[in-house]
Amino acid sequence: MKLVGKLVSVFRVAAGLTQAQLADLTNVQVETIASIEQGRRSLLPDLARRMDELLETKGALATAVEHMPEVDLVPAWAEQYMELERTALALSWYDNQVLPGLLQTEVYARAVFRNRVPVFSEEKIAIQTASRLERQEILHRSEPPTISFVIWEPVVRLQLTDEEAHREQIRHLRTCATLSGVSLQILPLNHRVHAGLDGPFTLLETSDYQHVAYSETQRGSLLVADPDEISILSQKYAMLRAQALSPEDTLGLLDRLLGEQ
Repeated sequence: MKLVGKLVSVFRVAAGLTQAQLADLTNVQVETIASIEQGRRSLLPDLARRMDELLETKGALATAVEHMPEVDLVPAWAEQYMELERTALALSWYDNQVLPGLLQTEVYARAVFRNRVPVFSEEKIAIQTASRLERQEILHRSEPPTISFVIWEPVVRLQLTDEEAHREQIRHLRTCATLSGVSLQILPLNHRVHAGLDGPFTLLETSDYQHVAYSETQRGSLLVADPDEISILSQKYAMLRAQALSPEDTLGLLDRLLGEQ
């Protein structure tokens, strides 16, 4: 990834373009170009081909991406989803393992990556954490997407950090729950019904009004566009929202966890 990123940088400079200019020409954000050049984000095949045409590099970038070692392809599993996430009109997110990446504090995110097996190096943990925090800017835009989160209560109680950092994460959840366009609901542990036992997933409405779904497994991820599958997951999410606490009652639960009530 670092080598491909360096190639992008060299070719861009040779063409007399700034990162912002290349971003405009390829219709991506300037942060995307910067992250690719720094080796923090994978260069996807479609973008590599567009760059080859613009920079007149005779297919060099597309060839480099095509022959990336498998170990470097792993970060690309979720890359297509994250590109869609950055420009989404709406997100519906259910999680029953860890807190959604968009809601994690820096300390919590580091703890998540530190628990990975096989282990990440400290450098890799820092890179992955920075990338995760960068994604959170969508919550603070002047016109943010509409985002609904449903989180199973054990995830909120899971203590991956020390006591103070855990409390800070809960306080951060409460703050995020009051942001414009955000709905946060917790599915209580003592409920007898649970529509999300098959695992976490995210529903996304793209900037051109298409609907896709995204789910992760132990060794990969899946981006789904089939209307039948989207319909099933939409039904599951509607049921999860009905089974979860209301946003107001969720704030009350977070306050109780903080000992403020």
